[in-house]
Amino acid sequence: MEHFYVITNASKDTGLKTAGFVRDYLISQGKTCVVDAGIENRTGESYTDITRVSEDTDCVIVLGGDGTLLQAAADLGDRDIPFLGINLGTLGFLAEVNVSDIEEALDQLIRDDFLIEKRMMLLGKSYAGEEKLDETRALNDIVITRKGSLQIIYFNIYVNGQFLHRYHADGIIVATPTGSTGYNLSAGGPVVEPKASLILISPICPHSMQNRSIVLSPDDTVTIEIEKSRDGSEQEVEAIFDGSHKVALRTGNKLIIKKSERTTGIVKLSQMSFLEILHRKMSD
Repeated sequence: MEHFYVITNASKDTGLKTAGFVRDYLISQGKTCVVDAGIENRTGESYTDITRVSEDTDCVIVLGGDGTLLQAAADLGDRDIPFLGINLGTLGFLAEVNVSDIEEALDQLIRDDFLIEKRMMLLGKSYAGEEKLDETRALNDIVITRKGSLQIIYFNIYVNGQFLHRYHADGIIVATPTGSTGYNLSAGGPVVEPKASLILISPICPHSMQNRSIVLSPDDTVTIEIEKSRDGSEQEVEAIFDGSHKVALRTGNKLIIKKSERTTGIVKLSQMSFLEILHRKMSD
């Protein structure tokens, strides 16, 4: 690798000290490196100015945590550039390089001593009748949650056009294997090896005995249809992609989710297995 772009979470990287070290070290080794202060320059949902990421960029180094990396991946989802996450907090599932190991990690990048894992993504398209409201990808998950006052959400789920179940719940999570260790895990969903390819559906606090998660083939298409509330009034909910991009939905709207044709490349330097990382997280 020769050309690098660094995105840093300025709230965790005080004075951009870590970003400066990464840039100076790479330049001292004859590489090119551009630093983006990320959150300081944030406008709207975007975390970085994608126009500054040159076409010859070999790797995006993300300093912060899993959330920072997810936002960077969303911003650069149309670019086939792998990401390396360096965690400035606790051990993460995506940003798993520790601050103390930065120099060694950079040396591995320089000598091309790494693997790139292609992670599955979801594509969500929302509709009001035949009108498409939004189309967005997600690396972790797509969450349907209530908007405004506390309320139970009523919605129907179809798989490949076949009715599956009518849920009464606080929400629903549709996750990738990468996202299985996020909100899906907190909601009682299964943990999945991140290199797998499948779709997880987990209800959030269901108001019934039907609280099981469902594991689907990556070739399946999931349709979530927003119903009327119990008293017949219209519901207003939100579909949230990777915790940031939000789409307002209401009774009668549909969200159609399937596997995206695009993937996100995650640079893997460590010999630490997913199970070892999981063990450490569960022991915290």
